Amino acid sequence: MKREAFFQLVEIQTKVASVIPFLTGIAFTSYRYQEFDPMIISVFFISLLCLDMATTAINNLMDLKVLEYGVSVKQAKTVIGVLLTVSMVTGLWLVYLTDIVVLLIGGIAFLVGALYSYGPLPISQTPFGEAFSGFFMGMLIFFVTVYIQIYELGFFIFSYADQHIYINIHIIEFLIIGLVSLPLILGIANIMLANNTCDLAEDIKNKRHTLPYYIGKDNAVVLFEVLAYLSYLWIIVGVVIEVLPIITLLVLLTLYPVKKNVDAFKAVQEKSKTFVCAVKNFVLISVAYFLTILLGIIVRIIID
Repeated sequence: MKREAFFQLVEIQTKVASVIPFLTGIAFTSYRYQEFDPMIISVFFISLLCLDMATTAINNLMDLKVLEYGVSVKQAKTVIGVLLTVSMVTGLWLVYLTDIVVLLIGGIAFLVGALYSYGPLPISQTPFGEAFSGFFMGMLIFFVTVYIQIYELGFFIFSYADQHIYINIHIIEFLIIGLVSLPLILGIANIMLANNTCDLAEDIKNKRHTLPYYIGKDNAVVLFEVLAYLSYLWIIVGVVIEVLPIITLLVLLTLYPVKKNVDAFKAVQEKSKTFVCAVKNFVLISVAYFLTILLGIIVRIIID
């Protein structure tokens, strides 16, 4: 299989939605907890990327888009098998390097990844697609990236003794991690929302009842705008409560280009013309978010 065909099969350009939460998780862990473990995060990255690519390939195989890429069904199945195997092996290696919590989260992520695009009623074809994609791509990837580097701090403990399961969670730290991941959650959910809004007419014909089907196209466009701007609110809150460096407020400089993209999408909701606006907004906000947290680390090192 040619490299170009493989990249089309796994839609390599869409992997930004998993890579950015991963990188932001690394930066935040370094900033708040002063922890950085290159071995652990490298193993996790391989497992994460392979699972993401496999999920996309499965989706393209089901829709028979693989034939458009010059990839046979047999080749696609082979690639999917290899990617899933690598993801599973590196995932188990990660559990060995950390603890059982990673296995539980990984199992849930694997199950949801399969149900998202496979089965009699894939999650992506329901009104919950935006919520699931935002949470599992934005929150879960970010959380695991943080957790695997701080698990020894005891903020999240899962144990079994005397036929009882014990779960201890440091509520404040859990809420902080959730808060910091919100801009990522909203950005990824908005990509899904934009996609479903553009595809509404086609989805209705194919009896796919996504969120825009239930709330209407006009309300979906309004929701798209609200989600885009809510990201800034949570970044400001994070700075105010001092869990993010004050320099993170520089993300606000992206407001103008983000507004231009929002206005373009409000004017026309066409896949070939304005769907990319959602992707651009996610990249603008999340990359700026990652870089400003990184700058916060650099500034602290210089000051100290």
